Amino acid sequence: MHSFCGFSQNTQQEQKPLVSILKTLESRYNISFSYADNTIKNIFSLAPNQELSLEESLAVLEKNTSLNFDILNDRFIVIKNTLQQPDNESLQQLDEVFITNYLTSGLSIAKQGDVLINPEKFGILPGLIEPDVLQTIQALPGVLSVDETVSNINIRGGTHDQNLILWEGIKMYQSGHFFGLISAFNPYLTENIQVSKNGSSAKYGDGISSVIDMQLSDSVKNETNYGFGVNLINADGFIKTPISKKSEIQISARRSLTDIASTPTYNQYFKRVFQDSDLSNSNSIASDETFYFYDISAKFLYDISSKDKIRVYGLTTENSLNYKEHAIINETTSASNSFLKQENIAGGIHYSRAWNNKITTSIQGYISHYNLNANNVDLINKQQLKQENEVFENTIKLHTDYRISKSLKLESGYQFFEVGISNLEDVNNPTFSSYIKEVIRTHSGYIEGQFSSKNEQTLLKIGARANYIPKFNTLLIEPRIRFNQTFLKNFKVELLGELKSQTTSQIIDLQKDFLGIEKRRWVLSNNSTIPIIKSKQASLGIHFNQNELLISTEAFIKQVDGITTRSQGFQNQFQFINAIGNYKTYGIDFLINKHFNNLSTWLSYSYSKNDYTFETLNNKKSFPNNADIRHQLTFAGSYSISNLKLALGVNWHSGKPYTSPSESQNTQEPIIQYLSPNGNNLNDYLRTDISATYTCTIFKNKKAILGASIWNLLDKKNIINTYYTNNTSGGLNKIENTSLGITPNVSLRIHF
Repeated sequence: MHSFCGFSQNTQQEQKPLVSILKTLESRYNISFSYADNTIKNIFSLAPNQELSLEESLAVLEKNTSLNFDILNDRFIVIKNTLQQPDNESLQQLDEVFITNYLTSGLSIAKQGDVLINPEKFGILPGLIEPDVLQTIQALPGVLSVDETVSNINIRGGTHDQNLILWEGIKMYQSGHFFGLISAFNPYLTENIQVSKNGSSAKYGDGISSVIDMQLSDSVKNETNYGFGVNLINADGFIKTPISKKSEIQISARRSLTDIASTPTYNQYFKRVFQDSDLSNSNSIASDETFYFYDISAKFLYDISSKDKIRVYGLTTENSLNYKEHAIINETTSASNSFLKQENIAGGIHYSRAWNNKITTSIQGYISHYNLNANNVDLINKQQLKQENEVFENTIKLHTDYRISKSLKLESGYQFFEVGISNLEDVNNPTFSSYIKEVIRTHSGYIEGQFSSKNEQTLLKIGARANYIPKFNTLLIEPRIRFNQTFLKNFKVELLGELKSQTTSQIIDLQKDFLGIEKRRWVLSNNSTIPIIKSKQASLGIHFNQNELLISTEAFIKQVDGITTRSQGFQNQFQFINAIGNYKTYGIDFLINKHFNNLSTWLSYSYSKNDYTFETLNNKKSFPNNADIRHQLTFAGSYSISNLKLALGVNWHSGKPYTSPSESQNTQEPIIQYLSPNGNNLNDYLRTDISATYTCTIFKNKKAILGASIWNLLDKKNIINTYYTNNTSGGLNKIENTSLGITPNVSLRIHF
């Protein structure tokens, strides 16, 4: 009788695809290979015996293939084809990585300064057993969510709508499942994620706080890969398979199990998401809710010729909640059905042509549609409220890449955006209906040059973007700059700067909108009560990297103009006021990351000060931002031995600001009297997470990955928000929203 996770024998006579051998070696020796896809395409080899050292294993592969394995350091190995000159793709890969295995495997730092995430090579982080994209980036200094959700990520003081989230170049208006606790993007088809907090490329518009660019695999491979997995929240599967020598199809699907089974993880998620909503504040005698989510993504790749490529892709995501309740009114039992549905459907097509080894052009067209639809029935007041927020975006992008020489590269392009956003509200008692739709068209052009010295010690990337909005007759010029200089061999200084703008944002009209669960709705700038949001920021960093030790320090300053009180979600004296202002934040991010053989440890600390200024509020005096988290500290480590990976981490940050009411309230007035806005802070936040995965071979190249994690291991009760309401006796109710309690999860994944 064989054990489920028994180890198969490694027969030296068996030829295996090189790509599968490399994955095994990466796990075995805790290393990372860098190569162009075409370099290892259709190459098979004998698998090195697991008793061999790394150097001996590489020697076996070099003997059996025409490849050269160049060991750059203890963790990074570049694969080259000794029979051919390296192509432009391999040159780019060699140039781009500055730090590999940043915190854990699968995370790296590009020479340009961006963070690169490879989910396929992802190691382990505390509290995570799968490479959730938007959870992973919260391990980076200067990135956190003040309410623990991936739909409210604050990067250097910005709100979540100030993050540009792209999937295959398409802007995403929905980022979370379970109304924010899980990323809406299945990581098992995603090959590369690029995260930029400043100095982003001129080809990116929007996203005044950050750019999160997710890309699926873009090369046709003559092999089939597929897998599936299940955890206590959802099940998923994916497949990548060739259709012909020139084409490939990639498909992934994921669906929650929340309407089928109630698990400890689901119970904690439900308690966290629906607290202080209409589901938890109902006066009904009985209620029943049904909730589920799903996402499906697909990509079709076709290489028309060696120079021409076409790609077609699409994504659909949905969160659906149905809520039934019964109440006794005038001795009669009444029933109602409320619902909330959130969906994002996107699709695009991309064509590129390599005219020669220097010039490549491409054209992309896409459509992105977001819809948030709710029906809220109040049995007691016999009232029904219908709300809908809908976004349509149509975009065309043209791009040219001109590699003048190995050291000099020029990019340019034109982009056209048409964004329409509508908002509907319909009430039956009293009768009221409102429907508002706005459309903005934007023409954008950009040009950007990149210079790298022959010794790769100097990198300069400078560009500019011009946005013209005919509706407002407005032209916005946005310069961008990145400068990196390596000195004393192991030190690098980095200067980043950018000006950016965006015409889309999210606001909250009422805290009880959309059942009080998904309160934010997308709106467009009207150049008056909702201005175009503009930002300017700069940062200066210095990094030391030697002998598996990374020490990094970065100081930054950012100012954002054109924000409104409605976009900030105030729950104090400014909740029902519409005012225009700005916020200014500055601070420093520090990180020390040390690798000891199979152990990686890191300590990160961020200090920032973030203040609002509204000319018509608070006597023009500045006051703390709702996301003003002054101190943030993370201490964590991950350990890998053979097929076992462990991670433990502690996250601490100072409390979020809130506004206290005055001790002397006028009971004759329904309006609460408040003290200074955001003049107090919640207690400090503290959370400890742990996770573990174990990989075993079932048979041949088939792998099973068992995972387990506990979020908030010590079950610390963290208050993440506090506000006040009136009660029926003329006093005040203090409302406290709490974080996730101790939340376990387990998973099983099978890879073929």
